[in-house]
Amino acid sequence: MLQTILVPQGAEYKAVCRGLRRVKSPKPSVVPIPVGPKPVTQVLEGWQQTEDFRKGKSSGILVMGLCGSLSPQLGIGDIAIYHSCVHKSSIETPVVRPCDRELTTLLQQKLKEGVSLVRGLTSDRIIFSAAEKRHLGQLYDIQVVDMEGFAVLEVLSRSGVAVGMVRVISDDVHHNLPNLTSALSSDGSLQPLPLAMSMMQQPIAATRLIRGAMHGLRVLQNVTTRLFS
Repeated sequence: MLQTILVPQGAEYKAVCRGLRRVKSPKPSVVPIPVGPKPVTQVLEGWQQTEDFRKGKSSGILVMGLCGSLSPQLGIGDIAIYHSCVHKSSIETPVVRPCDRELTTLLQQKLKEGVSLVRGLTSDRIIFSAAEKRHLGQLYDIQVVDMEGFAVLEVLSRSGVAVGMVRVISDDVHHNLPNLTSALSSDGSLQPLPLAMSMMQQPIAATRLIRGAMHGLRVLQNVTTRLFS
């Protein structure tokens, strides 16, 4: 069974750890990663020298966390299993990386009903506009968006590691998010003061984001327990 989970640092990491508290040993290692493709790439290149990586290489590595919906069919709290991930920057044609097929099938079998098989977009910036979300979803036939998935697949596939990905949707395609661009630092962490300022400037969107994130985190915790029970 999977021995290593990668999950964005902060609340998502804590939710996965809470979910594993209800699981009998042996339990997988949980490794926090930063937010954003560049910081993730830098961290994973160093992480490949560790014992957690060596364990994960033999059994496969699972990426967990939250994501945003790009599809009207997927709402807050829905569970998404990725079959592939796309990266689109301003200067590149979209590039697709597949998740491991056997691992993806195993995840579907473990979670059974109530999950969607999706293609995810990994963005190098926060997509906060609902109109842009809908546009990207239709343009590239993509159902969800995150900021780490493609980078994980890109780095670990070079080392021959099987990667599976399960995420929970925390914001829908119908509403704008607060613009948190200024709160995200170059090392992939959220800065508290700019984050608070951005939320205060857009209180309705901020309230919606907080509610969606709290619901998504509860589902993420339960999904972790289901996967490893």
